[in-house]
Amino acid sequence: MIGAGSGLSTSAGLVYDGERFKRYFSDFEKKYGFHDMYSGGFYPYDTPEEYWAYWSRYIYINRYLDAPKPVYEELFHLIREKDYFILTTNVDHCFQKAGFDKGRLFYTQGDYGLWQCARPCHDKAYDNQDVVRRMVEAQGFRATAQALEPPAGTAPKMSVPADLIPRCPKCGAPMAMNLRTDSTFVQDSGWYDAARRYEDYLQRHRNGAVLYLELGVGFNTPVIIKYNFWRMTAENPRAVYACINRQEAVCPKELAPQAICIRGDIGAVLAETAERAAD
Repeated sequence: MIGAGSGLSTSAGLVYDGERFKRYFSDFEKKYGFHDMYSGGFYPYDTPEEYWAYWSRYIYINRYLDAPKPVYEELFHLIREKDYFILTTNVDHCFQKAGFDKGRLFYTQGDYGLWQCARPCHDKAYDNQDVVRRMVEAQGFRATAQALEPPAGTAPKMSVPADLIPRCPKCGAPMAMNLRTDSTFVQDSGWYDAARRYEDYLQRHRNGAVLYLELGVGFNTPVIIKYNFWRMTAENPRAVYACINRQEAVCPKELAPQAICIRGDIGAVLAETAERAAD
C-alpha cells in the first residue's frame, strides 16, 4: 500500500520554484513579484485572459510534460508484480504516465488535467488537454510531448484569446480547476469508483502482511495518508510502516518496532533499493 505526497514529485524534478519557475514564468514574476508557481496560482489577475495564460502554462508543464527524473518509473519497476494500491494527494498524473494501473490508483485531491464548473452546477469533470495546448500556443509557445518552448526572439504573450476561456457546458459559468481547494471541489463518478476500490483493497489486506509505504508525505494534510497508515499499522501486528522523506521521516515511538523511517531523497533511496534487489 503506497501513500504518495508532493515530496515524491519533487524528487522526480517537478519543483515549483527556482530555475524551472523562471524558465516558464519570468514575465509573470517581473510583473507581479511572486517567485514560485504555487503563489502565482492564487494571484488575483485582472482578467480571465491573463488568469488562463498563467494556468495553461502551469498545467502544461506539470501535467502534460514528463517529470525530469524517472523516479516514478523506478518505483513502478520495483512494485509492478506486487498486489499494490496507491493513495495519493498528488495531482500531476505521474503515476499513470509511468505505467501504473489506473484501477489501482486513488488520487483524492483532483487532477491538473481536469476542469469542473466553478459553481459547481453538476458533478462532472472534463479533460482539458486540447484547450490547454491551444492556450499555450496562442501565447507563442511551441508545445510538444517533451517540452514547452518559448517563442524565439520575443516574449510570450501574457493572455489567451477570449474564445478559449472555458465555460461550463451546462450553465455557462466559468470553469475551474478540479482541485480540492474548498467546498466546491467536484467528486465525480471516477472519484467515487476509485474510493471504493481503495476501501476494498484495505479490507482484503486488513490482517495480512502489508507494507504501508509512505513517500514524500508531509504534515500539510496528514489525515489523508500519514495518520491512516500509522493507525492501520498499529492495528495489524503483521504490518510494516516505511517512510521515506527528505525531512519528516518520523513515526510515533509506539510504532517503532514495526517502522522503517529513512531520511533522504526518495529517488536515491529507490535506486539503491533496485540495485540491492538486482544483486
